[in-house]
Amino acid sequence: MGLRGASGDLQYITAEHSDMSSSCDDFGQVGTSTSQPHVLAVDDSIIDRKVIERLLKNSSYKVTTVDSGTRALEFLGLGNDHNTVNNNELEVNMIITDYCMPGMTGYELLKRIKESSKLKEIPVVIMSSENVPSRMSRCLDEGAEEFILKPVKMSDVRRLKSYVYKG
Repeated sequence: MGLRGASGDLQYITAEHSDMSSSCDDFGQVGTSTSQPHVLAVDDSIIDRKVIERLLKNSSYKVTTVDSGTRALEFLGLGNDHNTVNNNELEVNMIITDYCMPGMTGYELLKRIKESSKLKEIPVVIMSSENVPSRMSRCLDEGAEEFILKPVKMSDVRRLKSYVYKG
């Protein structure tokens, strides 16, 4: 039997212990191997952030979590204050964000990312617990790769792999 089955089941086993040796910075970035694709996960709900973080880690992604669109922009180097991270030091391969958040919605975050000459090529996926077709269409028209209904499942995360590697 090979190390990886067709569905990647072994990743569930190896990811169970990934938190034991990792450390987080101010943005919730977990220090891991630089060969892993890096996903920025944005959600105001701590529970939803933990769910998406676990699913992504189980699929061998490096994950940074933030609780708002504003914090995401700061992390990406588009923030307006002195705590903004230098964008030259990071590489984000995909952004997955909740649609409905206080302050800045996921749609507004998507627009800011797609307006940025530095960031517009980063794939953005929108998540929502509300099935609103007009909202989905608006996000896809603005440049989102996909619109996923919560709760996010492992099958959803597996579909995202093609977006991470398309750039």
